[in-house]
Amino acid sequence: MNSVRMSTGLEQWRDGDLVTITFCVTQECNFACTYCYMVGKNNNHIMSYEMAKQIVDFVLNNEFLKTMPAVAWDFIGGEPLLEMELIDKICDYIVLKMYSLNHPWFKHYRFTFSTNGSLYGSELVRQYINKHMGHVYFGLSLDGTKEKHDLARKYKDGRGTYDDVIKNVKIWLQDYPDAGTKATFSHDDLKYLKDSIIHLWNLGIKDVMANIVYEDVWKDGDDIIFEEQLRGLADYIIDNELWNEYSVAFFDETIGLPLSQEEYIKNRCGAGYKTLAFDDEGNIYPCIRFLDMCSETKKKYIIGHVYTGINMDLVRALSCTSLRTVSPEKCLDCEVGTGCGWCVANNYDDEKT
Repeated sequence: MNSVRMSTGLEQWRDGDLVTITFCVTQECNFACTYCYMVGKNNNHIMSYEMAKQIVDFVLNNEFLKTMPAVAWDFIGGEPLLEMELIDKICDYIVLKMYSLNHPWFKHYRFTFSTNGSLYGSELVRQYINKHMGHVYFGLSLDGTKEKHDLARKYKDGRGTYDDVIKNVKIWLQDYPDAGTKATFSHDDLKYLKDSIIHLWNLGIKDVMANIVYEDVWKDGDDIIFEEQLRGLADYIIDNELWNEYSVAFFDETIGLPLSQEEYIKNRCGAGYKTLAFDDEGNIYPCIRFLDMCSETKKKYIIGHVYTGINMDLVRALSCTSLRTVSPEKCLDCEVGTGCGWCVANNYDDEKT
């Protein structure tokens, strides 16, 4: 089946004012990535179509959520494309319900996916994309060179996944020529950072949302390797005059500055009011990182259920979080404080906070 081009208008959905409704359709995954934060995945957890319909009905009839001008219906796993037939039915139901209710979101919605890319070229996925053309976006993870990618992103039997994913990356870039990918680095593969970013650029992926793992996997000397890799990458960018056409998150123009007073009090997260996640039992979470499968030390953080509604007291507590309320003083006074991200769910899971 021929590929279709669907990148038009994506920027407004990356940066716009919208609510994200996430369905955790399955905890099963065909990969066993070494750095995966979903440490408690249970293959028995698969969302039923009936529960998905209950979630859709709950969301579309929620007066608080209706105030948002647009919606992203997000599907995650595990690996969500393992349940493509289920997702296709759910999306058909969503479109039908929005139309029948004359819901304001009917003209302002997207279906979004986070996928490992191994199943992207399947006939089911191609048919789905053609059906929802203009309303669907797939985020695909590729870590860089084959050596780097296969170190972390493996099948359950230990085989590397690069060769299977790269075939589908070519299809994905035809569908979304302006799309970016997420590449994750940790202690074991930090030495491949420069070559991996360059490799992704050479594939035609001009925007690389590079990230390092939140978890405590780092060792003495990693900071030196990290600096060497970044310096080498910076030299490559300058030597080849790439700064206008290619980007990587490590060189964002806002990184390396002290935090302003405005940043101290800002809530950059939106968990619980700009994002909601639903599991297969109908439980509601502020975002996916609060699910029990993503937690190493704490129980899941539930803010409601589709049958009983949302506990707004718990939502208000989350909306009050800011850099000042979740950060130690030394971080607030840091001369390069804008270089660090923050995650309320990660703080919740940290035994020391």
